[in-house]
Amino acid sequence: MDHAKIEAALKQIAVDAGALIMEIYESADMGVEAKADDSPVTKADLAADAHISAELKAAFPEIAIVTEEQAASQTDTAPALFFIVDPLDGTKEFIKRRGEFTVNIALVQDGGPIRGVVYAPAKGRLFYTDAEGLSWESAPDGSNAKRLQVSTPDGAALRVVASKSHRDQATDDYINKYQVADSVSAGSSLKFCLVAAGEADLYPRLGRTMEWDTAAGHAVLLGAGGCVDRLDGTGPLAYGKPGWDNPFFIGYAPGVDVQPL
Repeated sequence: MDHAKIEAALKQIAVDAGALIMEIYESADMGVEAKADDSPVTKADLAADAHISAELKAAFPEIAIVTEEQAASQTDTAPALFFIVDPLDGTKEFIKRRGEFTVNIALVQDGGPIRGVVYAPAKGRLFYTDAEGLSWESAPDGSNAKRLQVSTPDGAALRVVASKSHRDQATDDYINKYQVADSVSAGSSLKFCLVAAGEADLYPRLGRTMEWDTAAGHAVLLGAGGCVDRLDGTGPLAYGKPGWDNPFFIGYAPGVDVQPL
């Protein structure tokens, strides 16, 4: 694979999708509707999905694509190599105009996310893996690029990031297993990126997520030296599972003493 081409394409596709999203974000009508599972979908989700799908197909016609908005029409049997896309992760944050939403694009090979890009257009933060699999953050135009590296955790003063829209008592009970100095909430896959950037030490998720929610952030965290493991202790979070559902998991910097449920 031409990983330099993949890096450049994923960054540009994500930034261009972000521009489409921001046009709708700043408009009067987001076109909010409910999907079959009662989760919200907007004109921005659909516009970004169409753009990303078309661009990936044009640039990499040999690689399969799985997207959130088209998953119902796609097979549950994943190929060995595929792109997985959430065109607008954090739709609830988008509707509330909180700014904490992202474009997620990842490349999965043999069950693992090997490359990814997470773009937060309202914040102007672009997180991505390079051709070597190392993670970086830059401005949308590529300027001010800095290498991402997870922190060295202080086990007696950990920094935790958790979901803004889906935090519950079970999550709080799990966080209480740790000695926590600071706990913040964030939307979408930004939580992975905050750990990757050394701005937090761990991100536990005790709730339903889908593979397109996590793959890109997972790739970014791996490229910064972090880990994303299942909370049942059976190993890393994997991709291409039937139904695309994830189990409970934790993203963290090595050195965190991960606690069982």
